[in-house]
Amino acid sequence: MMVPLQLLGLSLQEWVALAIAAFAGGAFGAALGALPAFIFTGFMVIAGEAVNTLATDLTGEVQAEIGTGITGFVAFGPVFGPHVSFAGGAAAAAYAARKGYMDTGFDYHEAKNIAYALGTKPDVLVVGGLFGILGMVIRQISGGLLSLPWDPIAMGVVLSAVFHRLVYSYPLIGSTGGSGLFDMGPFEREERRGDAVADGGATADRLAVEPWLPHQYKWPNVAMIGAVTGILAAYTTVQTGSIFLGFGISAASLLFLNCGVDQIPVTHHMTLPGATAAVAYAGSVGEMAILPSVIVGGLFGLTGAMSGEVIQRVFYSHSDTHFDPPAAAIVINTFVIAVLAIVGVFPSSAWVPLPI
Repeated sequence: MMVPLQLLGLSLQEWVALAIAAFAGGAFGAALGALPAFIFTGFMVIAGEAVNTLATDLTGEVQAEIGTGITGFVAFGPVFGPHVSFAGGAAAAAYAARKGYMDTGFDYHEAKNIAYALGTKPDVLVVGGLFGILGMVIRQISGGLLSLPWDPIAMGVVLSAVFHRLVYSYPLIGSTGGSGLFDMGPFEREERRGDAVADGGATADRLAVEPWLPHQYKWPNVAMIGAVTGILAAYTTVQTGSIFLGFGISAASLLFLNCGVDQIPVTHHMTLPGATAAVAYAGSVGEMAILPSVIVGGLFGLTGAMSGEVIQRVFYSHSDTHFDPPAAAIVINTFVIAVLAIVGVFPSSAWVPLPI
C-alpha cells in the first residue's frame, strides 16, 4: 500500500486527510444537489482564474497548472471537484430514488433529477460521501499514479456513474424499445414505455426516450453551439492566459438552467476542449496566435459538442440515472489531444497528463 502512496507523492496522513475531505465534499454535493454543486465549481474556477490572471499580470509567469490555488484545491479538489461533489450528488440521487425518497414530479426517472437538493438525510449523505471518496481515488490513480492521457477529473465522474448504476441495479444503457440508440423520434412523438412498470423513482408511463437536454439534442444545433463556444473559450485563453476560465463561465451559466430558465445550453464540454486544444496546438499559452487559436478552439468545441451528443444518446436517454455526457465528452476529447501530442501533431498536451 505504501508504494503507490509514495508514487503519488502523498504520505499516509495526507491520504487519510484527502479521503476525509472527499467524503465531506461528496456528502455536501449530495446535500446541495449535483447540479448546484457543479455550478459552485464554475464560480470557484472563475474566482481562481481571476487570481491566477492577476498573478500573471504582476509576475509575468503564466499560471497554467490545475493542482494549486483556488482552482486546484477548491474548484477541482475535494470541495467542489466534479469527481467528488457532482459525482457524489448524482450517486446519492440514484440511491434516494431507489429508496423512494424523491417524489418531485420530475418528467424523467427521479434518479436523473440532479438539480434537486437532497437535504440532510444521513444515509443519503453517506452515499454521497462514499462516492466522493471513489471519485477522489479514481482521479488520484488516473492523473497521479498512472498519468493516463485524459482528464482524470472527468474520468472520475464517468466511472462513478458506471459504478452507481451497477451498485444500485440500474441498467447501464437501458432498453431502446426497438427504436435504436440514436433515434430521438420517440421523444418528439411523445411515445411512452408501454411495458414499463413503476419502480423507485419511476412512473409506469415514462417517455420511451428521455434526452439529456430536450432543447439541445438536434445535430445542427449542437454543432453550432459547440463551434461558437469553442471559439470563445480559445479567444478568452489568448487574451487572459487562462485555459480554464471559459470552462468556469460555462459551468456558472448553468445557474440559469437550474433556476428553470428555458433554452440555456450546456457548454463546458465544448469550452474546455476548445481552450485546451488551442493551447496544445500552440505549444504553450505564451505562444498562442489569435487566428489559429480560435480556429482550433472552434474545431474542438464542435467535436466536444458532437461527442457529448453521441454519449447522451447511448448512455443517458434510455437508462434511469444521470450519466454525464459532458464528462464523457471531455474524456474523449482530452484523450484525442493527448494522442495528437504523443504522435507529434501538437507540440504539447497543455495540462492533459501524458504517460511517463
